[in-house]
Amino acid sequence: MGKGKLILKMIAPITIKEDFTHHILQLQKEICNALEEADGKAKFSEDKWERPGGGGGQTRIIQNGNIFEKGGVNTSTVEGEVTDAMKKQLNINGDHFFACGISLVLHPHNPFVPTVHANFRYFELYNNAKNVIDSWFGGGTDLTPYYLNEEDATHFHQTLKNKCDEFDSEFYPKYKQTCDEYFVNKHRSNEARGIDGIFFD
Repeated sequence: MGKGKLILKMIAPITIKEDFTHHILQLQKEICNALEEADGKAKFSEDKWERPGGGGGQTRIIQNGNIFEKGGVNTSTVEGEVTDAMKKQLNINGDHFFACGISLVLHPHNPFVPTVHANFRYFELYNNAKNVIDSWFGGGTDLTPYYLNEEDATHFHQTLKNKCDEFDSEFYPKYKQTCDEYFVNKHRSNEARGIDGIFFD
């Protein structure tokens, strides 16, 4: 066996959690660089943190810029034991978990520019022997304009639909409905929070 083939044989295949963890960290860098360039003034500050039960994350904040009043682009990779509270709240069974994700929220100075929120994550559930017994992706994105611009709203939703349609034409209407039902202020006569977007889990 040649040296090249031996090296390839020794390299273990990349798992979904390794691939997604690398992806969100790279995505965080790309988003922050693009936002700093667009703002032209403010720079992101970074706070790395550790979770006592396992894992940690990177919180990046931008504020007092030319465009952005305040915003955050955060990543986390955490793991640990599944607590009774988690089992009840998430309706899951298992002994251990792994979760990684990226989230962002951006608040502009200009009231005619909408606030955008997004959160995408990957979750793995293990039994006591640390074997994967379940896994799934979740998250979504929504837009909150202060003054509605129909062209912006149409562009936002059409972009989401186009991306969803690349995988399945049933995704967009399904995930949009989930978001419509999730992002609603029931205490204010079921008033929608913004123009929504998509949400899945």
